[in-house]
Amino acid sequence: MKFRRVLTILILILVGYFSTIFIMKNYIFPYKYSTYIEKYSEEFNVDPYLVLAVIKAESNFNEKAESKKGAKGLMQIMDSTGEWAAKELGINYFLPSMLFDEELNIKMGCWYLANLEDEFGSIDLIIAAYNGGSGNVNKWLNDEDFSSDGESLDYIPFNETKKYVDRVKVYYNIYKYLYEK
Repeated sequence: MKFRRVLTILILILVGYFSTIFIMKNYIFPYKYSTYIEKYSEEFNVDPYLVLAVIKAESNFNEKAESKKGAKGLMQIMDSTGEWAAKELGINYFLPSMLFDEELNIKMGCWYLANLEDEFGSIDLIIAAYNGGSGNVNKWLNDEDFSSDGESLDYIPFNETKKYVDRVKVYYNIYKYLYEK
């Protein structure tokens, strides 16, 4: 009798665990646009889980998302960043409305993350620059009030950027846990 009770509890725990993983993967932390994410994260040598975390934080996978500041698409790319990326990627004709194209948005977002990685190296700085701008991050790194070593941030003065970095890092760790092979 005791064995059956323990076995029932173990089965319920396992069912609960796998149900939670199923719900997390399919509804809360999906791996949408995997073809584009894998293609461009590999092309630009960017961690695909970081790309997923940024998309989750920026648009929650809404390819038609547009911010009050005008950032567009899955990875919420500003028109000026899109124009710059288009030039760098050899795209001769660029319109801001093109940022709503899932593939192009992910390609530009991966390219931009790779640029930030080349500039900053650390995931915290990459995420902070993606949200707050690389100019601000460089300013903060050169200010002893925000960086004691000039290489990492002790304090992020923009509350929105601080929350963004924390949120993206949580999403990143969840994506790694759910999808890492």
